[in-house]
Amino acid sequence: MKPYLVSLFAAAACFSVAASALFFTARSAEPTSSPAAPVALTVKPTFAVAQKWPQTLSAVGSIAAWQEVVIGAEIGGQRLARLLVDVGDRVEQGQLLAQLSPGTLEADLNASRAAFQEAEVNAAEAGRAADRARALLGTEVLSAQAIDQALAARDAAQARLAAARARIQADSLRLAYTQIRAPDGGVISDRPAVEGGLVQEGTEIMRLQRQGRLEWRAELPGPELARVAPGQTVRIAPGGTQSIEGSVRMISPQVDPQTRTGIVYVDLKLEPTAQVRAGMFTRGEFLLGQHTVLTLPETAVLLRDGFSYVFRIDGNKVRQQKVTLGARRGERVQIHEGLAAGAAVVESGVGFLSDGVTVRVVAITTPNTTPQTTAP
Repeated sequence: MKPYLVSLFAAAACFSVAASALFFTARSAEPTSSPAAPVALTVKPTFAVAQKWPQTLSAVGSIAAWQEVVIGAEIGGQRLARLLVDVGDRVEQGQLLAQLSPGTLEADLNASRAAFQEAEVNAAEAGRAADRARALLGTEVLSAQAIDQALAARDAAQARLAAARARIQADSLRLAYTQIRAPDGGVISDRPAVEGGLVQEGTEIMRLQRQGRLEWRAELPGPELARVAPGQTVRIAPGGTQSIEGSVRMISPQVDPQTRTGIVYVDLKLEPTAQVRAGMFTRGEFLLGQHTVLTLPETAVLLRDGFSYVFRIDGNKVRQQKVTLGARRGERVQIHEGLAAGAAVVESGVGFLSDGVTVRVVAITTPNTTPQTTAP
């Protein structure tokens, strides 16, 4: 190989090495980017607050009519001519509900009135005869026996007159029984009879809820009956509707030996629009008094692995704290154990947190430690 070619290859190799060194030096001089720091979640604090909650006693039971009257026929052998009310109708005391066919009752009454008139005439004639006989007492015109007979005839005529008057009253009453009237105001709850049917004495025609009053018959275990007293306030919520208030009217004096429960009778204060019906089964609460409890919003509690937790705020970090829950009322829950009054915890969004995570806390204020009273 010629010398000038060897020199050319050597120069090219030196240039390549120099260029590679320069390239790696430039790459190493480029700035390196550090990993981004995690963004802290913004949380709003809330505080465990002491509140006065009503102390309640839960029970279940059925709603029933305060008193239900069976309205039936007081005479038999007549047909039901008209039914003037239907189920659900509200009626007043004395209102005509049904009409029985009078049949021969009107004729019987007319015959009794005619018999009364005849007895009245006979009684007047016997009275005049007795007066004439008495005027002749002490004379020899009539014997003493004849005078006694005249007086006895007068008394018998008066008795027949009284019997005729009684028959008129009885027939009038039987005729009045064909008009079936409401014994009290209330609501018609049942009407098994049909028009045109032959009605016998005592046959049930309809049922009446007296005064439209309903009551809740709560079942309580025997030992719990001692905690209830007449006049206590009760709240029920049948069918998930708006709660209805009532008051204890009477407590059963005995306990069922089979179920070991007693009945508490609660008068319900119903509005005209209340959707409550006799026979409904519902749950309710007896308001026994008030007691102080520690509460938090339900949104501050996390249910995880079968346990309840809150996240206490510790500076710019949160600490997972296990708690024991109690009753719920509205949007708040009672804290039995695990938290002190005034402790700051995360109000909401606890499902996105974990123990020891860094957060940004806003709007921390001093809690009011005075127990607050909530509506029953």
